[in-house]
Amino acid sequence: MGLLDLFITASMPVLKVLLITALGLLLALDRIDLLGQDARKHLNNIVFFVLNPALVSSNLAKTITYESLKKLWFMPFNILFTFIVGSILGWAVLQITRPPQHLRGLVVGCCAAGNLGNMLLIIIPAVCKEKGSPFGDPGVCHTYGMSYASLSMAVGAIYLWSYVYNIVRISSSRSSKEVGINDSSAIICSREGSISTESLLPAKAPPEQLGLPSTRFDHKTQSHHGTRLKQFMENVSRKINLKRLLAPSTTGAIAGFIVGLVPQIRKLMIGDVAPLRVIENSAILLGDGAIPLLTLIMGGNLLKGLTGSGIQKSLLLGIIVVRYIALPLIGIVVVKGAIRLGLVQHDPLYQFVLLLQFSLPPAMNIGTITQLFGAGESECSVIMFWAYALASIALTLWTTFFMWLVS
Repeated sequence: MGLLDLFITASMPVLKVLLITALGLLLALDRIDLLGQDARKHLNNIVFFVLNPALVSSNLAKTITYESLKKLWFMPFNILFTFIVGSILGWAVLQITRPPQHLRGLVVGCCAAGNLGNMLLIIIPAVCKEKGSPFGDPGVCHTYGMSYASLSMAVGAIYLWSYVYNIVRISSSRSSKEVGINDSSAIICSREGSISTESLLPAKAPPEQLGLPSTRFDHKTQSHHGTRLKQFMENVSRKINLKRLLAPSTTGAIAGFIVGLVPQIRKLMIGDVAPLRVIENSAILLGDGAIPLLTLIMGGNLLKGLTGSGIQKSLLLGIIVVRYIALPLIGIVVVKGAIRLGLVQHDPLYQFVLLLQFSLPPAMNIGTITQLFGAGESECSVIMFWAYALASIALTLWTTFFMWLVS
């Protein structure tokens, strides 16, 4: 196929995404208000807790076998590379632009975490259905492409909530501490006369707090240590956020692996003559509704960026350059190097997905994370708006080039 044919094939899926995204943005306008903030919240919960897990589990269950695992083992490492390289480039953006403390975690997160689930779930089926697709039979391409995208979504969710969540948390907490220190300094400096050192010390401080050895014996020491251990474990659990780490899509992926890899369960649920095939068919039916709803919600969420406050232009430019120029170029080197070393099999569709993982816009869930900590919400909306607006051009060009590269 020529580059022009590949460009047309690559542009069709992106145009479909743009049209549905524009519809979602239109429905979210105050004049129409069919997809307002409350509606998006409820729809997002349905997608997050019901449709996404059904989509992921049904697609993985159909295609995951012990043989396919030999092919897919490199994908988690490939996604890890995107996070590592994106973080390094994000740190470079921080050094150049010097943003406020509360935005540092947001910048690194946007550079590190791409939309590894939703965008692939939208783009891959559309590419497979195009007549000029270089990936062979549309049905086979769709089946395996969706399994690759589902695994990408599950692994991406684990990395996002274990890494980006904590990056933003640390950044926002440091920003809060700086504000607290500045406020307390202002209060102290505004007092009359000199500062009393006694006011800076706790009343009746125990000897051990002043650096002196304690001479008393606490008969509740053991229970006190037990309480501390419990508090420590609670803090670790809260910081890692196990509930988010084991997101429904991740749980769906685990269920899909179990069904696909355990022969007894697979025979019961997968196939035209399986006794419990109705369960698998129902999951597929639910999962089919995820993609259009995801795209509409994504369009509605971008409305915030259209009406949001301004952001440092150099910061926005740095994120765009990282996500749409630097990362894809590095991704070509990583994936081609893995192919040369025999780490990745010569499956054009699989290689295409690995390459595409380096060229995606920032993950939409970063907006959810900023809302949790109240740090950079409006700036995140602006970043997402421009990143996804430019994705229509960048994704089309990179998709064209990647298809030419693997065909």
